[in-house]
Amino acid sequence: MKNQSLTNNIDWICITIFIVLVLLGWLNIYSSSLSSMEGTAVKQFIFILLTIPLIFIILYVDGKFYEKYATIIYGIALLLLIGLFPLGKTIAGQRCWYGFGSFTLQPSEFAKAATALALAKYLSDSQINLKDVNRQIQALAIVFLPVMLILPQPDPGSAMIYSIFFIVLYREGLPGWYLWTGFCAILLFVLTLVLQPQYVILLALIVIILIHFKSRLADRNIVLSSILFVLISGFVLSVNYVFTNVFKQHHRDRFNILLGKSVDMKGIGYNTNQSEIAVGSGGWFGKGFLEGTQTKGGFVPEQHTDYIFTTVGEEWGFIGSLIVVGLFAGLFLRIIYLAERQKTKFSRVYGYCVAAILFIHFFVNIAMVLGVFPTIGVPLPFFSYGGSGLWGFTILLFIFIKMDANKVNEW
Repeated sequence: MKNQSLTNNIDWICITIFIVLVLLGWLNIYSSSLSSMEGTAVKQFIFILLTIPLIFIILYVDGKFYEKYATIIYGIALLLLIGLFPLGKTIAGQRCWYGFGSFTLQPSEFAKAATALALAKYLSDSQINLKDVNRQIQALAIVFLPVMLILPQPDPGSAMIYSIFFIVLYREGLPGWYLWTGFCAILLFVLTLVLQPQYVILLALIVIILIHFKSRLADRNIVLSSILFVLISGFVLSVNYVFTNVFKQHHRDRFNILLGKSVDMKGIGYNTNQSEIAVGSGGWFGKGFLEGTQTKGGFVPEQHTDYIFTTVGEEWGFIGSLIVVGLFAGLFLRIIYLAERQKTKFSRVYGYCVAAILFIHFFVNIAMVLGVFPTIGVPLPFFSYGGSGLWGFTILLFIFIKMDANKVNEW
């Protein structure tokens, strides 16, 4: 069907929230970079201007294009990730970027939208049933292929983002035990770092025994319970080895500080400590735009990128932070609402992927700033400095906005 006018049926609520978040993000980047003469705010303004024609291109293309060529787009994204190994630019020990003079491009930011498209394309097949083990493996392969290419860069923060696709898969029929297994693995991992392994194993044994005897007589299976206990014990006993030999030193330091096992306010814990001071000093109403002492003094490293929310907390206070959180929450809920209204499974699944990806970035970034999550380099959507991040999130969101606008033609 012929492509309609760009403005036909577009969800202006999503676009309005997007515009407000981008503008607020730029104001905070301007404030956080005022103490330096790097031209960070000017560069971000250029990135924002370049976002405008990008949006028009996305909206001009027919919505069905993204479904038709989802697999090709995904393949290109994988090739770009592979190309980093011989051609990538190394910054701070990470080979995550292609260099173009003074500008860099991070393909992992665009791979998220490509993976969402590929997953939506795969799940939109009416024959797909995620109760089938083979289908589960194929769906998980789509998710983990980019992860396997991102981890060696090394970029654990971007790789971790892909775990949110499990929520989307669960929404589409993936058995719930996958989520429970992941949750329990994380819980056991953290408990083992805090307690001695034997205490964690004893606690697991007690829980398994309680579950076993509280189950109905017909559901009791001593062999299955025993196998589960052996698997848990093996996992717990491997935690310290993995933590010591697989994790890098800075990752171990961040976990140790987070768990209260060590204090290093002048070293690895400096960023988190300064961000907590900045956010806490804002009080209810903040110190005012450009009046943040921590921000003006440049006390928070990487404040214009991963720690941009500290500027919000210090200069806008609790009320301003609450407004920003409310805008993000409104965007997530709006996307989910629109996803449920889609007339094709492809659009619905992609919509849930968009909401999930934006949410995990938002959640992890603010958790890092507040010191309740290790620092792993996850940007705040539309706020953190960077062209790749801004364009990646914009592409992710506006492809769905275009799909939603086209849903009247999808019957």
